[in-house]
Amino acid sequence: MKSIIHLKYNEIKTRLNSGEFTSEEICQAYIKRIEENDSKVLAFLSFEKEFILNQAKESDKRRKSNSKLSEFDGIPIGIKDNICIQGIKTTCASKILENFISPYNATAIEKLYAKGFVLFPRLNMDEFAMGSSTENSAYQITKNPFDTSRIPGGSSGGSAAAVAASFLPISLGSDTGGSIRQPASLCGIYGLKPTYGRVSRYGLVAYASSLDQIGPISNDLQGCSDVLSVLAGKDLRDSTSSKEEVCKPEIKKISLKDLKIGIMKDEGATWDVEVKARFDETILFLKSQGAVIKELDFELLSSSIPIYYIIATAECSSNLSRFDGIKFGLRESHPKSKLEDLYIDSRSKGFGKEVKRRILLGTFSLSSGYYDAYYSKAQKARILIQKKYNEYFKEVDFILQPTSPTTAFKVGEKTQDPIQMYKADILTTSVNLAGLPALSIPAGLDKNSLPIGLQITGPNFSEEKIFSFANAFIDFEKLSIQLPEGIS
Repeated sequence: MKSIIHLKYNEIKTRLNSGEFTSEEICQAYIKRIEENDSKVLAFLSFEKEFILNQAKESDKRRKSNSKLSEFDGIPIGIKDNICIQGIKTTCASKILENFISPYNATAIEKLYAKGFVLFPRLNMDEFAMGSSTENSAYQITKNPFDTSRIPGGSSGGSAAAVAASFLPISLGSDTGGSIRQPASLCGIYGLKPTYGRVSRYGLVAYASSLDQIGPISNDLQGCSDVLSVLAGKDLRDSTSSKEEVCKPEIKKISLKDLKIGIMKDEGATWDVEVKARFDETILFLKSQGAVIKELDFELLSSSIPIYYIIATAECSSNLSRFDGIKFGLRESHPKSKLEDLYIDSRSKGFGKEVKRRILLGTFSLSSGYYDAYYSKAQKARILIQKKYNEYFKEVDFILQPTSPTTAFKVGEKTQDPIQMYKADILTTSVNLAGLPALSIPAGLDKNSLPIGLQITGPNFSEEKIFSFANAFIDFEKLSIQLPEGIS
C-alpha cells in the first residue's frame, strides 16, 4: 500500500472521509517528509509545526463528534507567503516585511478555514511575486524536486515545489503573468489560474491588481476543481470579484470527437525541441480522437510580454508605494534623518534588485511625458488582446499551447539577463491580460527527466469545461508523471 505522502489529493480525501486516516496522521506524515527533505528543496520560508498540528487535532475532534465542517475537513494545504493569515508572518519573501504579522485573514483563507482545511504556511516565492524562477526571494532559492540544480519556476515556486516533492497534496499560489501555471508545468503537476474576479483578492498582497489571481496547485485534477469550488464567489471586500453564480465544478467524461481546439500558428519556433515534439504528439492524439484542430493567427502574442510588463510594473509602482517605512514593515532611519531619507533608506534596504527594477520601470511609464507613449498604449493593446480572444472563442472551444517554451533551467542561468527571464512567461501573460481561465497539466518528461506542461485556455468562467477537457487526456500514454520518490 502507498504511504500517505505518495497518495494523490483525491485518494487522501477519500481515505480521510472513510476513517482510514485521521487528519493528524496525514499531517504528521507530511511534517516528517518536510523535516527530512526540505533542506534540499527549500520550499518553506518557515514551518509552523504547532500551528499545523493544532488545526489537525481540532479537525479530528470535529469528525469524532460528527460535526465535520465539510468533506475537506482535515486536508492539508500549503499557503504562498503573499496570502495573509491572521497571527502568522506574511513577508512576500521580502526584507521590507521581514517581521510583519498579518492582523487579518485573506478571504481565501477564511473560506479554507470554514471548510476545515489544515493550513501549512509559509511557502517561498519570488519577492512580491516578481519573477519566473523563485530566485528573487530575499531569503532562499527554492529548487526543483526533479533536479535540485534547477529552478522550480515562479513566482509560486515554493507552492509548486512543495506539491512536486510530496510535501503536500495541494497548495495555493497567485498568478499575475503565469506564476501558478509556469511552476506547475516545470514541476510536473496541475495549476489553475481562474477567471479574473472568480476568486477574491482581498488579503492577497497586491503586485498588479488588474492581473493578480489566487489559484490552486495540485498533484491531481480533482484538487484544483475542489479548491476552486471552495474559493470562488463574490466578496464585498473586493470590488473586482465577480457576481457570477458559483456551483461546484464537476469533472465530466467528455468525448474529444468534434471538439474544436485552437493552436497558435507558427508559434513553435522558439520552443525547446522536446517541448515542441511533445506538443505535436498531443495534437496527433487529439486528431486521432476526432478533435478538430484549427490554427489561429495571433500576431499580438509577440507583443504580450512588453504589454504585460508595462501594465504590471505601473501597477507595482503604485501598489508598493505603501511600503515607505512609516505605516508598517521595515523602518531604516537615524535620529536626525529627514523624512525623505527615511523613505529612501527603508526602501533601498527593504526591496530587492528585481523589485526595484520593476518599481523604476513602472514609475517611468507613468511619469509625465511618457504616460501616453507607454502606459496608455499598453492599455489599448490589452483591449485588442481581449477582443482577439473573444473572436477565437467564437471559432474554437479551447486553445492549447505548451505552458512554458522550455523545461526547468539551471539555477543562475538567466539571472544576469532580465529580458530572457521575462521571456519565460511568453505563453502565459496574454491569458492574464485577457482575464481568462487557464490550466497547466502535466504532459510527460524530456530526455533529462524534466517535466513538460500543456496549457488549456478557455472563455471566461469556463473552468468546469477546462477540467473536463483536461480529464480526457488521462488515458494519453505517458501524460501522467510519477513524482520523484526521493529528492534528486
